[in-house]
Parts: sequence; C-alpha cells; structure tokens
Amino acid sequence: MLLCRRGKAFGAFALPAVMLLLLFVSPGGAIEESKRENVQVKSGKQLYQEACAACHGGDGVGLGASTLGFAVPLPDFSDCNFAPREPNGDWYFVVAEGGPARVFDKIMPAFGDALSKEEILKILDHTRNFCQDKNWARGELNLPRALVTTKAYPEDEIVWAASVNLDNENVIANELIYEQRFGARNQFELIVPFGWSEQVSGPDGDTEWTSSVGDIGLALKRVMFHSLESGSIVSLGAELFLPTGDEDEGFGKDTTVFEPYISYGQLLPADFSFQFQAGAALPFDTDRANEEIFWRGVLGKTFVLGRYGHAITPMVEILGSKELVSEADTNWDAVPQIQIPLNRRQHVRLGIGAQLPLNNTDQREETYQVYVLWDWFDGGLFEGW
Repeated sequence: MLLCRRGKAFGAFALPAVMLLLLFVSPGGAIEESKRENVQVKSGKQLYQEACAACHGGDGVGLGASTLGFAVPLPDFSDCNFAPREPNGDWYFVVAEGGPARVFDKIMPAFGDALSKEEILKILDHTRNFCQDKNWARGELNLPRALVTTKAYPEDEIVWAASVNLDNENVIANELIYEQRFGARNQFELIVPFGWSEQVSGPDGDTEWTSSVGDIGLALKRVMFHSLESGSIVSLGAELFLPTGDEDEGFGKDTTVFEPYISYGQLLPADFSFQFQAGAALPFDTDRANEEIFWRGVLGKTFVLGRYGHAITPMVEILGSKELVSEADTNWDAVPQIQIPLNRRQHVRLGIGAQLPLNNTDQREETYQVYVLWDWFDGGLFEGW
C-alpha cells in the first residue's frame, strides 16, 4: 500500500517534471517560444526615434545649435529640394560609417556596429516620409551620365566635356554646360561650345591655331513621369542652338537649330540600368544644315567597391542618326566608356570613352571623349576630397 502510494506520488511528480524538461531542451519549447515573443521587431519610426531623433528631431527638421551644443547645421529631411534627390545608397554609408565616410562633419557618428543593415534601411525608409511632396523624383533614378545620351533626371551640375579626333588633330572641341534644377520636375541648361582649330594663315601654306566659340545652346527639360516602384523616369526636353559660332572654323552651322527630344531611364536588376533618348535636329534654314533624327541607348552596370561605397559604372552606348534627305545612310556608332568618382563624396566625376563608327567608316573616324562633372548642389568643387 505504501509502495503504491509512493508510486502514485512519484508518478504525479515525475510526469510534469519530464514534460518541463522536454520543453526546455526542445527547440520549439516553451522557453524558446518565450524568447521569440520577447524579441520585438521594431519599425523604422521606432528605430529613428531611438537612434536619430535626439539630434535630427522627431519631425526630421533637425535641432538647433542652442539645443545640441555644436554649430554645424543639420540637414532638414522635410526639405523636398534636398531629401528626395539623395539615394538610399549614399545615405546608408553616411549612417553606417559616419559623416567622415563622405567627408562630412565627424559629429555624425557611425551606427554600423549598433544597427544592422536592415535596421538602417528601415530608418532611411522612414525619413522619406518627412517630405510630403511626391513630385520630386527619388535619387535612385538619377542614373550615371553617359557621354552622348541625355538622361531624364534633372540636375544641378557644371560639366566640362571635350572630344578629339586623333586622325584629324586640327580641331579640339569643348563644351561647358551649366545645369540648374528649378521646381520639382524642371531643369534649365546653358551650353557653351568652344575650341581650337588649325587654320591656314598664308599663301605659303603656313598654319596657326585659333580659338572660337561655337553655337550657344539653351535647353529646358521636364520630368513627365517617375516611379521608384517601377524604377523608371521619363522626361521631355528641347534645346535651341543659336548661330553664334564660326562655320569656317568648324564651330557652327550658321543657322538656328531646334532639337526636341524624349529621355527615358530604367533601373534593372543586379545594379544594371538602361537609358534611351530619341529626338530630332531641325534647322531653321535647311539650305545651311539638314534635318536629322537620332536615337541613343546606353546600358550600364554600377559596381560599389570598398568600405565607403566607391561607385564605378562601365557603360556602352549605341547611337543611331539619319539625315532627312534622299539616299542618306543611317549612321551607327558604339561608345564604350566608364564613369568613376574623383573624390570621396563622389560629387565630382570623370567620364571617358571612345565613339567608334560601326558603318561608313571610310567617311567617319573615331573620336575620343572625356568629361568632368561637378554636382554643385552636393558641395563645393574642392570639398569632399
């Protein structure tokens, strides 16, 4: 009887103990389940409030110097002229590695050890809510500048571009281009061509180099559609070239030329991108210059290298053009090229490549092209190095 009672008592104790032990050692047990319940998946808003709001404010405007104790002004994430144009990729490296990663002030600390990449991206997604005007295209749609194809994204840049034909070295052509964005969708552009050419200076065949300004151009561009979800942007633009150049020296057409166009940009998987432009050159005086249609496409892939995200983009353009006269050939060219940043902030960039004729090579020759662009909105020319 005693044994029986003891057996019942042991059984009453042993069964819950064994069950508790099984739950403890089982991966799906109660303790593990409790741990999972206690792990809170935080939203981007919560992470921002914990990590960023003490300096940048709950509304993203940024706290003042009297509150923070330092004089460096903080960015205003609610400013639609600033925040949308910066892609998440650029912001990520500043948040993860700190301000010095892109040569900003060291008061911006590095959060790469405190926050995971997923948490930083959540915070960046949250900051996008501070700008309420959705007319501003996101910076991810600001694709790399090609040597010839005009991109769809409006910019604040100054660009120096040059081309030279090594088989015919008596002309060096340059362009100085000023681009300024205004409003959410628009860009104004001033194009000043100039260069040097070797001219015969006397009856004995002596030559000398002379300089000349080309046909100055004025341009407008407007974004008609943009969507980060589809990764696409479409713009309409027009350029008007005035007869300010010297045709005899190879720097003018001696007539006003109007060039309307459409530009398209598309983000592709694996950091590839595609851009397309089509348009026409319509001279006011067709006795001096022929009407022409053109189409251009460029495929590129961006490689992000190093700890601080050094972005290098090799590209290849295919160019087509045809003069609107009888029996005119369609000319095709390939333009392999690469764009690289020259400084750590990456707002000063170099593009270099060659325009190679694919047909009519007995009449057309290779030209080598280069540009240096300065995105002046992101800082001074000598900043960020």
